[in-house]
This record gives sequence, C-alpha cells and structure tokens, in this order.
Amino acid sequence: MVHLYCGDGKGKTTAAAGLAVRAAGDGFKVIFAQFMKGSESGEVKVLDRLDNVEVMRAEAQDKFTFNMNEEERRLAVKENGNLLRRVEERAVEAKPFLLVLDEAVSAVYNDMITDEDLRGFIGRNRDDYEIVITGSTPEVWMIDIADYVTDLQKIKHPFDNGLEARKGIEY
Repeated sequence: MVHLYCGDGKGKTTAAAGLAVRAAGDGFKVIFAQFMKGSESGEVKVLDRLDNVEVMRAEAQDKFTFNMNEEERRLAVKENGNLLRRVEERAVEAKPFLLVLDEAVSAVYNDMITDEDLRGFIGRNRDDYEIVITGSTPEVWMIDIADYVTDLQKIKHPFDNGLEARKGIEY
C-alpha cells in the first residue's frame, strides 16, 4: 500500500521514521531514502544503526531551494533524480518490505525530481513494497493513489515567531 504523510505541520519525517522502526522491529527490511535534506537528522542517525534499515540520501543539497544559485540547483536536481533511480535499483536487489521516500512530495513540488518519475516509480513498485512518501504539498494524483493519507496541520509553531529549527526537535 502507499502511505502519504503531508501538510504544513511538523512530524511527517518523524511519522515515516516511526513506521520504519516498527517494520524493522518486526524483522522487516526497510529502505529509508531522504530527498532534499543535506544534513542528517536525529532519526536518520538512529535508523542508519539498525541492521535491517538501509538509509539512502541525496547528499548535494545543504540549502533550501530558494537559497540556491543556478549551479547548486542543477546539482541538487541531478542528485535527487539519481537517488530515486538508486532506490529503485537497490529495492530490486534487497527486496525490502518498506520503502520510505522522505520529502519526495517536496522534491516534486520544488522540481528536484519530476512528477512523472515519482508517479512511474510508485506505479512500478506499489505491488512489491509498502511505500511511504512525505512532503508538504502533494499533487492531487498522490492523494488519489495513496491508501493512507495523513495531513499534519500546523496550528502553531515557534517558526512563526522567528525561532530557528532546533536539533533534536525539528531535525
């Protein structure tokens, strides 16, 4: 089945990481692929220590897309697109139970991967793996094809008052 964690609220990656931990705890293989994020978050560091979880990341992106110059953006597009291809190749080899595509929704929204590439990936793989996609602003087709849709809505957040992301809480 396909799971979609979306919305402007905090907790999309954390929810996906929690599901990955649940699956790993029950002995299932997991691939946790992280798009759009250059620095490791706390949950990724823990997931990377688990024997049956493989973490894959697009390394080139260490800025928000709106802060990138043309060359940085070009490199980030290449890295994120390559990550999607590597995940699919690795899934064929590893045969995981769960594939997490963290921030894949945002990668499409920010033109880091194409809508067609993500749609094709899900279409080719949805019968073989449980797939989780996360990100703030999903396309209608993402909601339509998902079996689970969870919208995390922000009511209030310290960002609204200018507080920057805090290690151990937001990343």
